[in-house]
Amino acid sequence: MKPEDFLADVELAWCPGCGNFAIRKALAQALSELGLSPHQVVLVTGIGQAAKIVHYMKVNGFDGLHGRTIAAAAGIKMANPNLTVIAESGDGDIYGEGGNHLIHNIRRNLDITVIVHDNRVYGLTKGQASPTAPAGYRTRAQPFGVLSRPFNPLSLAMGAGFIAQAFSGEVEHTAMLFVRAIKYRGFALVNVLHPCPSWNRVQTFAWYKERVYFVEESGHDPHDRFKAWHLVQENSDRIPIGIIFEGPQEPTWEEKHPVLREGPLAGRPLLRPQEISSLLAEFV
Repeated sequence: MKPEDFLADVELAWCPGCGNFAIRKALAQALSELGLSPHQVVLVTGIGQAAKIVHYMKVNGFDGLHGRTIAAAAGIKMANPNLTVIAESGDGDIYGEGGNHLIHNIRRNLDITVIVHDNRVYGLTKGQASPTAPAGYRTRAQPFGVLSRPFNPLSLAMGAGFIAQAFSGEVEHTAMLFVRAIKYRGFALVNVLHPCPSWNRVQTFAWYKERVYFVEESGHDPHDRFKAWHLVQENSDRIPIGIIFEGPQEPTWEEKHPVLREGPLAGRPLLRPQEISSLLAEFV
């Protein structure tokens, strides 16, 4: 299928100049390159501007609660491991409200891809700082500046099998990273840096363009977890984009779970009411 076959013909409610447009384009290109059909893909989102992408793609979609994007994606993958499951939402949804789900699904190593639109603000609710906003960053909600240190998602995710960072201004490169992440059998995180022209007037398109660099061109070895760790600890104006870490394939959660040894839950016959009537009677 062509990339445009994955794009829904609807009006997009994102602001002009938003990086979400480029991320949508990169995702459609990646799904096309992977040779997937819409019925094979489930796109799971939460709440926020980034989460609107589920309405703008021609694939199966689940629009969940704020911060529960990864939890819903995990449930869908457990019910039918044959599906390509992508959890996609904003930095507030995944790293803020959903931080606990991120941590424990990295531990589980479910075979899902998590794509985070990281613009350092909550774009839907008028631009307050997200967990990735730098200390001192001023918003209407933080007029004295952000007091906390910024959350480093790449550092936290270092236990995952696949970690990458993209920039929405590099669509072809972003699409390549999506392809590699989806192909990886295990938990994969792609943090996508992108500008918010409405609320973030600091980290603009030009700001990122001056600072990002391709790790592929710097001699970085993505198979060395120690070097990957040090790469994401760098405190400089240079921002790495590319595959930060790609570890060896390990058994996934769904491959290890004893209940799934008999096959996907979605393919099993449904229980008839009379088969569980005796159990229900215990609660009368």
